Amino acid sequence: MKNNELDKVVLITGGSSGIGKSIGIYLTNKGYRVYGTSRNPDKYANFTDFQLITLDVADSNSIQAAVQTIVDKEGRLDVLINNAGAGITGPLEEIPEEEILKNFTTNYFGPVNVIKAVLPTMRKQQKGFIINITSIAGYMGLPFRGVYSASKAALEITAEAWRMELKPFNIKMSNVAPGDFATNIAAGRYHAPVKENSPYRTTYNNTLNLMDAHVDEGQDPEIMARAVARILEDDTPKVRYKIGAFMQRFSVLLHGILPSKMYEKLLMNHYKL
Repeated sequence: MKNNELDKVVLITGGSSGIGKSIGIYLTNKGYRVYGTSRNPDKYANFTDFQLITLDVADSNSIQAAVQTIVDKEGRLDVLINNAGAGITGPLEEIPEEEILKNFTTNYFGPVNVIKAVLPTMRKQQKGFIINITSIAGYMGLPFRGVYSASKAALEITAEAWRMELKPFNIKMSNVAPGDFATNIAAGRYHAPVKENSPYRTTYNNTLNLMDAHVDEGQDPEIMARAVARILEDDTPKVRYKIGAFMQRFSVLLHGILPSKMYEKLLMNHYKL
């Protein structure tokens, strides 16, 4: 990386914990000027790794205010890492509509609005880099995670189109899809309750336990941080990257080459359905 790139200004949404925090610490140690966000940064009074500012991706005014705070202070904004997100599980038939809308607000509409907020500054600079943290789950419809898969897939496809629209302004965009990492995402998920009289009770409960085990056994989020740093240093970044355990990345390849019924059978066997 060139010396004049070491102090780039970076905005990371959802930077107070998990993957976002790991990316923030890693980039700060490399010399980037990092601003993380949280809906309630006052909750992290002892947070000293990098600066936290207020941003709620569900509130467009909050988004605009956060971006303006950084631009006013730094005079520029070089990198956006769209990391804020939320999990959601449950039988599609039983998840309340308001919870589906809430999840799409956090995982899709929020990130889209953050991108819209940073683009005028990046376009004026004729330079910028936007990285969307999506999910390997967005490459396939996973049982009892259909809403989450759909929200991440929507961001993947939107960014694929947006990336081409931004090329004339020298603004780069890439998607980085993690597999399972050891974070607190399972604790923060919306879990549709396992109902005693539900026809999905047994299969949903078994799948829920399996999903939580995958997160608990996930990889160190610093792996994601190192990957993001490498991508930021690439002059010609790819449209998408997949970061995670080999079998999780391989599952995306299989999804593209296997007959759909065969792939479905593999998933159902994996989730013991």
